[in-house]
Amino acid sequence: MIPAKSDRNQELTLEIMLVLVTAAIACLLYYTEAMKIVVLNLFYLPIVMAGFFLGRYRAGVLALLAVVTATIVICIDFTGFGTMNSPLSIGLSVTLWGSVLGLTALLVGTLCDDRDARRVEAHEAQVGVVEVLSRYLQSANPVLESRAKRVASLSEEVARKMRLSAKEIDDIRVAALLIDMENIEITARVIRKAVGAMEDDSMSKQRTFHGTELVQSLGTVLTGAFPLLLNTTEEAAAAEGHSIPFGARIIRTVRAYETLESDPWQHGDRTPESFLDELQSGIDSDHHPAVLHALRLVVTGRDSAQVAAGNPAG
Repeated sequence: MIPAKSDRNQELTLEIMLVLVTAAIACLLYYTEAMKIVVLNLFYLPIVMAGFFLGRYRAGVLALLAVVTATIVICIDFTGFGTMNSPLSIGLSVTLWGSVLGLTALLVGTLCDDRDARRVEAHEAQVGVVEVLSRYLQSANPVLESRAKRVASLSEEVARKMRLSAKEIDDIRVAALLIDMENIEITARVIRKAVGAMEDDSMSKQRTFHGTELVQSLGTVLTGAFPLLLNTTEEAAAAEGHSIPFGARIIRTVRAYETLESDPWQHGDRTPESFLDELQSGIDSDHHPAVLHALRLVVTGRDSAQVAAGNPAG
């Protein structure tokens, strides 16, 4: 999974800080007059932090930088390294310290990478379960199911065109699939059948509720998609102003475009470009220009692909 832009900025800031800390420890090692071997243990702190937060690769690079820097500083002045200042003993000590430092970086970094991989798998599993559940529940209404699929597909393409992260794209796709749940009434038996659970005779009493209750109950699972659902309506957007998530803006714009395109009274000689122009020039329009531009690129690309498929020789 590609990290979000804010996460990449945080990782870059942490990486710069750890490099500066490593340089500061090297300066402290240079100005220490006695027992420099003790100062070498301070290098473990930035290495462990790099492995835990940045992963194995960058922790290994930082460990290599620490070993090279410390070796250069020690070679400048052998005196005051420890109780024994012979080059052989110093070399063995630095080699052993560097090996343990590198091993620490690899072990902690591997744990970090494994944790991130498990988090990605858990997120993909949650997204998959929600997609299957939403499509199953919407299958009772073919028109609603078709609209949800079109909005989700187009929203995903717009998000990719805007170069959002993989997690943000998944959240947008799930939110687009669940946005029309409020028009569906669900029973407990249908949900158990959708998730493949066995029906218990003691649970034969059904409870009918609206899809919005199901979406709200999934709020703890859909930590990324749920805020998009809350800010997709025009009332919520007007209340929140420009602080609404960008994914919610994408879904609102795509739904508005889909409403115009699917309206039979809007067709005739009109083209998708005219629908986009109408969204852009609307007086009450609150569609972001960047979203409209990305949507225009996606729609234009689709039309070009359809023309090419229909006229292979041309």
